[in-house]
Amino acid sequence: MKIIRVTPDDDLQSILAEISQPTTIYLKKGVYDCKLIIAADDVKLIGEERETTIIRYGDYAKKAHADGREYNTFRTFTVCVTGERVVIENLTIANTNDSPELVGQCVALSVNARLFHAVNVDLRSTQDTLFTAPFPDDLVIRYAGLTDDKTYYDGFIPRDQLYMEGNSFHYYENCAVYGTVDFIFGGAQALFENCRLVSLNDKRKLGFVAAPSHSLRQEYGYLFHNCVFANGGAEDKGVYLARPWRDFGRCDFINCRLESHISPALFDKWNDTYRDKTARFGYYNLTAESLTPVPWAKQHTTERASEIINAFTALKKKYFDE
Repeated sequence: MKIIRVTPDDDLQSILAEISQPTTIYLKKGVYDCKLIIAADDVKLIGEERETTIIRYGDYAKKAHADGREYNTFRTFTVCVTGERVVIENLTIANTNDSPELVGQCVALSVNARLFHAVNVDLRSTQDTLFTAPFPDDLVIRYAGLTDDKTYYDGFIPRDQLYMEGNSFHYYENCAVYGTVDFIFGGAQALFENCRLVSLNDKRKLGFVAAPSHSLRQEYGYLFHNCVFANGGAEDKGVYLARPWRDFGRCDFINCRLESHISPALFDKWNDTYRDKTARFGYYNLTAESLTPVPWAKQHTTERASEIINAFTALKKKYFDE
């Protein structure tokens, strides 16, 4: 494997763009003010120190793009991963905007790949911090500008960021994700293990951690296992663990600790929808001051919780255990 060592004075995007073989990039601690796309396969990006090796940028949804349209959620990323089997370790990725009620969504990390692993990483933003592909099918059609002419494409989002065929598995290990509204969203099968999910203050006084968009054909969605849902300034009882971004979104919360900002109801059905009839949300062994979960969420048995954990553990061993 090729090894490259970089400092904040280097052009990290140019280095990434030239990779043509499995490569490990070691980042010296410091601040990297840049917007990155990691398109090569089998790249490891390893920081010297989690808290002080920082990649940051400040795009936001309501910003005017060069093509004349707003950035929209999906062009605001600080780091976008389209390469397969990318590993990011021991660093911080941040979108520096802190007023989502004014500027809209501000993505820190967008993972548009089937296989991805983050270890000891801080992801910091407010609204829509982490996107986990695939996109919902209806958004692929919308953003690709699909018509009867199969060659047509309007370029709003590049194809390697928009379209991902097949299932995905993303593994977030000992990470921290900071945000306010829907700050983990998308349709990946994703394991968050031993992570901290930190809800920040939001002037709208209402927050949501996860916004899954899984299709009905996906057996599993997000699993939060042995995680802490921590209060970083949010309203007391003003944050929900999840709400379904699309009808059949799937989330399971197993062996997690909830601080006092989490609503005893746990889940929200998403505005004026009927997604309480279709969303697939479950929980087991949650530690909290009080719990009165919505009746449409499922409290798992010990046996079912073990089945879910085992399914994710098998994928973790298959793809990421060395």
